[in-house]
Amino acid sequence: MQAPLPFQKKKFSDEVNYSVAVSKSIAQLGCLMRVPSSQVRIQICKCIISFYKMELPKKLLPGYQPTSADYKIQMAELGGLAETLVLSLALVENQLTEKLWVLKALQHLSNSGVNCRHMIKAQAASRLCLYLNGTDPSGQLVFRSSEILWNLLENTSKEEVVSQLSSLECIHALKEIFVDRLINGFRHYDRQLRNDLLVIATLVAENSAASMIESGFTMLLIALATFTEVKIPNPLLEGLKLTYSYEDFEMKKLLFNIIGIFSKDPHAVQLLSENDVMPALLYYVKPHKKPGFHDWSAAQYEELQLHAIAILASVAPLLVDKYLSCQANTLLLVFLEWCVGQDPFFGQGNSFHGTGGRGSKLAQMRYGLRVLKSVVSLYDDAVNLNLCDQGAISQLLEILKYAANKLEQKDDAILLEIQANILFILSVLCENDVHRKELFSYEGVHLLISFLQMDPKKLHSGLGHRRLLFSALDCLWSCVIGCYIAEDYFLEQQGIFFLLDLLALKQKSLCNIILGILSEFCDNPKTIIHISTWRGEKDQTAAKLLIQLWRQEELDLGVQRDQYGRIADVKRPIAGSFQKEQEIIPMPSSCPSFAIIEISENIRAKLYSLLCKLDIMFVLFKSVLNGFKDGFENLPGLSAKDFITLAIIRRYIDFKVGEVWSEVCTELKEEFRPIASDEETLRVISEVSENIGKMVTAYQTEVLENHHHQEIQEEEKAYTKIRAVHKQKEMVNKSWENFLTRTSNYEALKKAKRLQEKLIEASKSKSKTQNGAVHSTDIKGLGTTVGSGRLVTVESAPSQLVGRPLSAKRLPVKRVSFGAGALKRNEKS
Repeated sequence: MQAPLPFQKKKFSDEVNYSVAVSKSIAQLGCLMRVPSSQVRIQICKCIISFYKMELPKKLLPGYQPTSADYKIQMAELGGLAETLVLSLALVENQLTEKLWVLKALQHLSNSGVNCRHMIKAQAASRLCLYLNGTDPSGQLVFRSSEILWNLLENTSKEEVVSQLSSLECIHALKEIFVDRLINGFRHYDRQLRNDLLVIATLVAENSAASMIESGFTMLLIALATFTEVKIPNPLLEGLKLTYSYEDFEMKKLLFNIIGIFSKDPHAVQLLSENDVMPALLYYVKPHKKPGFHDWSAAQYEELQLHAIAILASVAPLLVDKYLSCQANTLLLVFLEWCVGQDPFFGQGNSFHGTGGRGSKLAQMRYGLRVLKSVVSLYDDAVNLNLCDQGAISQLLEILKYAANKLEQKDDAILLEIQANILFILSVLCENDVHRKELFSYEGVHLLISFLQMDPKKLHSGLGHRRLLFSALDCLWSCVIGCYIAEDYFLEQQGIFFLLDLLALKQKSLCNIILGILSEFCDNPKTIIHISTWRGEKDQTAAKLLIQLWRQEELDLGVQRDQYGRIADVKRPIAGSFQKEQEIIPMPSSCPSFAIIEISENIRAKLYSLLCKLDIMFVLFKSVLNGFKDGFENLPGLSAKDFITLAIIRRYIDFKVGEVWSEVCTELKEEFRPIASDEETLRVISEVSENIGKMVTAYQTEVLENHHHQEIQEEEKAYTKIRAVHKQKEMVNKSWENFLTRTSNYEALKKAKRLQEKLIEASKSKSKTQNGAVHSTDIKGLGTTVGSGRLVTVESAPSQLVGRPLSAKRLPVKRVSFGAGALKRNEKS
């Protein structure tokens, strides 16, 4: 490096070798700002700005070459020049020209994230914000300061910049310059700058520690957001005139957005109520109209409408009294009726809130339902009663049917959200009210059944099918259970079968709610017949499915079991691995212990309850379900392994009581020393729990032995059957061999014939028939050993049978011939 001609290098390594010295030299430029000379300060700023001009030096020494284009910028970052320059602003606070040059240099430096971090260390955000409303006829002061603030927000931590801007002084300065540009700004540039300041104010408003309310900025922004809709004069906005320009349209959207931010601040709720935010937002809850000559365009109005309704969903729950006084429920129901009507309207779908609504009213329906969902979520009786009195249940069912029909044509995330929100609203409205459940029953059950028949593959599509299914299950619990009319109709439509089909998927997220629904449904006696009738894959019964879920749950919890599924730890037979790791800490009586909390954290309690209800009802209906014994053994379709698990389920309550007593004993021994009688009582209680575990283990062992014995017996029966089959085959083979011998050897045939005749003779009765003719059954000249046909030759007959003597004429024996057709029919038969 050469001093007379800086930033020239001889070697490629010079940039790295001299980086420390160069960075320190550049850092001294910031220190030179202390020189009380306007020319020196301006020249330093020009020098810094020149770093960003990528021009090659006009003169080069022989053997030297210029450094890389961004080398000076890198050295400025390394030396921390930006931080020093921010601190120098205090030196030129009263010199406008010098201040503008410093801001111009900082504007270039703030394009780098490294420099922005150095500037933040020097509190650049708060220093620059205080300069916003400074006197400057050229307007460069506001422009450059706001530009640097934007760069700080983009290149560093937004939270840190906002924190520096949240002081009361900064917010006052921001408010004054915003009002000035709002009232006095008529140029396109002024309106853009006004909107930029409003965005910065929005970011500051998100900080709960900001003094927005104290400065009056919150009141001003709320009044500005609503004054065109409610037409109420406000002295803060006197003389303000808004046009329908694009910049004013953007400001309107920013003001709606900042109302949504204020709604998150409890201290701003009163201001929202006093400035008529509710009627201003409800102004947009109406059917779309054709724009006039001086009005927003159709696309702009739709975007403002959807944005306003989206903000209404956040504001309405905070201003319930205003919501009811403005008859918001009526407006929303009329608006939703327009959404499903035949009115020719085609949404533009150009905005964020209009996504997916192009050519339809789905976007309007989506956000209208979001508002209803937000207010019914309060469970406010006045709001819900007002909705039901206006026929909301039947209207929502019609909209649900409309969306379901649309969804059959094409899967769409918006339609899925619409249906899920309607189901949630209906759940809240119908819960704990039998009359409303009856209004829901027939048409609502039909729709719920269709949701329960959803293709399980769609649950992982990511569009919202899983949320829709959960909403349908929640609606089933709230709108059907507890109303016998709805329950019976659900059973008639085979709803229990569809619930069990979903349960058979064994998805952990579904099991909990489905088991709860089934357990509640079992209070209806007709349910048990449906559950007992259901069969899954491979003829699986409901009882077997529940026991499989129990085993899977214990596997997930890490409960100790041996290879056959028997209890491995009789002292803590149902405790999972995590539960065993927890130390027992003495707690107040109002706080549940871990053994109690564990009940609600898994599905075993629901499985136990459901199996108990199934078993009791099987006993009650044993006239229908014949062939089962008393006890849990009444459940059909179970294997020996299932009965081993069922033995544990049967004693679930006893084991859980034992766990609670174990915790009680441990807590007592940590803080007190029981007297002898109490200690003996605690010991006996502990032994009882342990003995139950041993008894269950013995029963499980007996089941295994019986099963093993039964398997041996079945194996012996199988072998006996196999032997009988083999013996039969041997007899058939032997008979065939004898037949071949007779047909191929005449002597053997004669011998067989004599043996046959001898056996026939031996089989005849020895007693002589008195006064009766004896007829021969032999056919003369027959040379076979197979059984002959049914042929009898009658030589004479008693005259008393025919009434006269027979003729002496001998009748010839005729052979019966069969035609080919008869033979074919015989073969077919």
